[in-house]
Amino acid sequence: MYLYNSLTRKKELFQPNNPDLVKMYTCGPTVYHFAHIGNLRTYIMEDVLEKSLRYLGYNVKRVMNITDVGHLSSDADTGEDKMLKGAKRENKSVMEIAQYYTDAFFADCEKLNIKKPEIIEPATNCIDEYIKIVSRLIEKDYAYLAGGNVYFDTSKLDKYYVFNDHDEDDLAIGVREGVEEDTNKRNKNDFVLWFTKSKFEDQALKWDSPWGVGYPGWHIECSGISMKHLGEDLDIHAGGIDNAFPHHTNEIAQSESYLGHKWCNYWFHVRHLNTDDGKMSKSKGEFLTVSLLEKKGYNPMAYRLFCLQSHYRRNLVFSWENLDNAAVAYQKLVSKIATLKSEGEVDETALNALKERFAGALNGDLNTSLAVTALYDVLKAKISDATKLAAIADFEQVLSLDLLKAAEELRKKEAEEAAASADPEIDALVAARTAAKKAKNFAEADRIRDELKAMGVEIIDTPQGTKWKKV
Repeated sequence: MYLYNSLTRKKELFQPNNPDLVKMYTCGPTVYHFAHIGNLRTYIMEDVLEKSLRYLGYNVKRVMNITDVGHLSSDADTGEDKMLKGAKRENKSVMEIAQYYTDAFFADCEKLNIKKPEIIEPATNCIDEYIKIVSRLIEKDYAYLAGGNVYFDTSKLDKYYVFNDHDEDDLAIGVREGVEEDTNKRNKNDFVLWFTKSKFEDQALKWDSPWGVGYPGWHIECSGISMKHLGEDLDIHAGGIDNAFPHHTNEIAQSESYLGHKWCNYWFHVRHLNTDDGKMSKSKGEFLTVSLLEKKGYNPMAYRLFCLQSHYRRNLVFSWENLDNAAVAYQKLVSKIATLKSEGEVDETALNALKERFAGALNGDLNTSLAVTALYDVLKAKISDATKLAAIADFEQVLSLDLLKAAEELRKKEAEEAAASADPEIDALVAARTAAKKAKNFAEADRIRDELKAMGVEIIDTPQGTKWKKV
């Protein structure tokens, strides 16, 4: 499998440290509000990555954090904690907010068929791990105390901007959202490992530490949680492209300084979902959620298909028209699959060829648009229905679009509608018309069609036979 590695900026053959176990870490949500569909694009593509690895024969251990403390409202460790902001907005405690939006996040994931990681760890569970790492960084002279806080000293590194997408100017005051001057820092790209009460008197969650009562910085959370559950080496770290800097940059800095060796081999970043007005954001008033899509009549699977039709390393533009197109495409897929019957033998040779093409799409840097094309190829192939159904069931291990389930539901609905609208007289006329057409007696067929039309019945000829409905 070839994956694009953000760290090296090239596609690389994926080779886990241990061929028997892929260690995968994905940044989870900050649970101060609902996840918008831009956030969820990243989780969909991470889900596809994990399922692809499993499909290709790897055993995967995946860990995700839940940020319930420490994520401030700017990129420069300034402003209000997002969790506290959410609690004030809704007049609830921070932990009530955290539980409510954690539940809401996983409810959205379930609607989108995003598999839950084996290990989900709230940041507030791992305070001892953070203190251990910060203490060691201070001992190794990678961190310093100033103004009551503990900062990581980026001047100690040979290279800080490891992703090369950013430089020192990105942390100039006013360049990135909410970047403000912090006079405690030795260097403007230093970042906070531990805050104390001297900086945020109204912080709701605080713990004792060697440096005073306070709470961890956002960046230290992922390092601590990852090491707790996955050890000192990591195969894949995934997240949205907006996490690459400064969050993932800071994770690498603190983790490798603490460990004394390389920490993570592959970095998987999903590009933004944009609107016509730019990047989707929670701060721009009403934002798009899965629940809002449902209220507007969209099946969440249409949104999943919309995401799969584009490569994860391309920015994706959301519009209602684009979503409509995906919804139509999804319904056509379901309708086509609903006509397939579990008849005939499964052609193993043909099935293996289809599976090989599908796996090839996944192996080529998770090319989901080609994987969806492989699905269409199944439906167009001149093979038995049983072979087609077997291929679709196989692909669904990764695509997770509920195609077979939706097709079965459509068949039942159509059968119920047919039973409810059964009319022996009309059925007899339709059968007589079909017989006339088969006998090439087109004049009689046209006469019967006109008779049915006069009765208010519309004839619909389909590849699966003639259907009718009253108009």
